[in-house]
Amino acid sequence: MAETTSTSQLDDALETAADQIRRAQNDKDLRPSIAGFFDEATNTVSYVVHDPATREAAIIDSVLDYEAASGRTSNGSADRIVEYVEANDLSVAWLIETHAHADHISAAPYLQERLGGKLGIGREIIRVQEVFGKLFNAGTDFERDGSQFDHLFVDGERFRIGTLEGIALHVPGHTPADMAFIIGDAAFVGDTIFMPDFGTARADFPGGDARELYRSIRRLLALPDETRLFLCHDYKAPERDEYAWETTVGQQRRENVHVRDGVSEDEFVEMRTTRDSTLAMPRLILPSVQVNIRGGRLPDPEDNGVSYIKIPVNAV
Repeated sequence: MAETTSTSQLDDALETAADQIRRAQNDKDLRPSIAGFFDEATNTVSYVVHDPATREAAIIDSVLDYEAASGRTSNGSADRIVEYVEANDLSVAWLIETHAHADHISAAPYLQERLGGKLGIGREIIRVQEVFGKLFNAGTDFERDGSQFDHLFVDGERFRIGTLEGIALHVPGHTPADMAFIIGDAAFVGDTIFMPDFGTARADFPGGDARELYRSIRRLLALPDETRLFLCHDYKAPERDEYAWETTVGQQRRENVHVRDGVSEDEFVEMRTTRDSTLAMPRLILPSVQVNIRGGRLPDPEDNGVSYIKIPVNAV
């Protein structure tokens, strides 16, 4: 388990992130180049973020194509990223997961084999591994220490992509392990918040907490208004015909239908809890989580050479 982080340390991390964003807003050389890759089958946006000066890059929240009816995987979505990286002569330093996704399988191992880079996720993945390791009866061979990843980020940790500054912020609530990654003036916020007309992420998965989610979102919305927010999903809210995944802190504070300025924590918790009770489980949650807690790797093949994904019956 990660050590408890004090309130003053949390404030220091947020102020460091805000200072970084202000520097990048005043100097275009400190801003990343960003390409989004939308997977309509899972409503997921993956990103390639790179430093224009050094062409060093990070890939955030990649998608492995998975056909639930047949159990077949394919690499079409990931290959689009490979083609972009190679066409732009980028060098991949990081493969980053904002959390252990419940709606798609990560393509990080495939991309790491093709492009290199270190696979990173938040330190609290250990808590998620413990919960879901029990659910899937993963046994003692499944390590619950985050060792399936190359690096475990902690709140306030600073890192670089070429000459670009980055900082990781712990933003639990959707899951205990959610992280936001601030790179230059851009924040990649995972499953915390969606476009203003759609609202916020659910908080009813094991270890989720609506009150924590509210506090995490308000923490992000304390960043400068001009901060660019890049979202992990879009579902096209009613009356909107186009997918969208980029917004700003200022726009969210003014317009978010769930958590704009003036919405109290108690109001949010009541809304989120009531809404979550009506939502169906994500279509791919059982395959996705048991693979993603392994760093995107399928369970080890059995004696016939085939990997199997477990579906627990009457357990969730």
